[in-house]
Amino acid sequence: MAEKKVKVAIVGASGYSGEELVRLLLEHPHVNLSIITSRQHDGQSMVSVFPRFAGYNQATDLKFSTPSIDFLSEKADVVFLALPHGIAAEFAVPLVKKGVTVIDLSADFRINNAAVYQDFYGKEHPAPEWLTKAVYGLPEIHRADIAQATLIASPGCYPTSILLPTIPLIREGLIDTSHIIANCMSGVSGAGRNASIPFLYVECNESLRPYGVPKHRHLSEIEQELGRANNAPVIIEFTPHLVPVSRGILTTLYLKPPVEHANDFTHWIKSVTKCLEDFYNDEPFVRITGNKQLPDTKNVTNTNTIEIGWAADERTKRLRIFSAEDNLVKGASGQAIQSFNIKFGFPETAGLKI
Repeated sequence: MAEKKVKVAIVGASGYSGEELVRLLLEHPHVNLSIITSRQHDGQSMVSVFPRFAGYNQATDLKFSTPSIDFLSEKADVVFLALPHGIAAEFAVPLVKKGVTVIDLSADFRINNAAVYQDFYGKEHPAPEWLTKAVYGLPEIHRADIAQATLIASPGCYPTSILLPTIPLIREGLIDTSHIIANCMSGVSGAGRNASIPFLYVECNESLRPYGVPKHRHLSEIEQELGRANNAPVIIEFTPHLVPVSRGILTTLYLKPPVEHANDFTHWIKSVTKCLEDFYNDEPFVRITGNKQLPDTKNVTNTNTIEIGWAADERTKRLRIFSAEDNLVKGASGQAIQSFNIKFGFPETAGLKI
């Protein structure tokens, strides 16, 4: 007897994250992807919009439709929302109320404080009473909560690259939380699929530039989750940069020891190494390279893996930790599917490349 598959819908399937969800879910052994929505491509077949999927048997029957909450709740067990912030909440709340599990890739439910959301996103939250009901979907950190959740807020790409290297160290009191600097470089796909002039080829090619400083929107969830790990507020310096590649994020973190470790740099580095190696020892999607090999985005492209490595500077008594991830997979769609696997009791690696 064939195994019953989970009925899945993607709302906003024509953006970069939505397209990546389609690619991954079409190959997922426990998923029946039967609904994809896009107002722009309403009525068009999946393969006419994205010819790359012509070789997938299931894709030949897929057509884009205009999203309807009633239709989605009748036909889907799970809905992935790959929509802009502000719009996702309009679908998430009524769908959850109708008994559908929602995995939201937007920022609408990542922040648990409505005032912080308004400060960073420039508008009032449309459903503030739901902010504390959502679970922040960082699987390696919140696995148990994800398994019980009906509304999962999948983290942003930059936060993933910063939080995974730092949260274990903060929990163990191994870094000075008043001195965290994050410099991040992201491929152009992180800006989404739109016709904005700064992201046109001739504007981006052979160009490196910072943006979103000093208060990029992702800073809100980064500081929220770091503060949660620290049991006290954490403020960091965060500078994102746009680089002329299609996909990938490379993050460099500049860290210093807390006072109690300041006089024994060698011991501190050994403690940091043990902490990260022990914490991620059994995690399928975290590859610890340590000080033997520095992370490289080409090593993780099209996978759900994040590489974490580091270099200790005896001269300055500082530590640089590096992470590399695919911003569209571990930084978005793959991580959302990882949460889906946890929620429904499937192997965490189902449908995902390591």
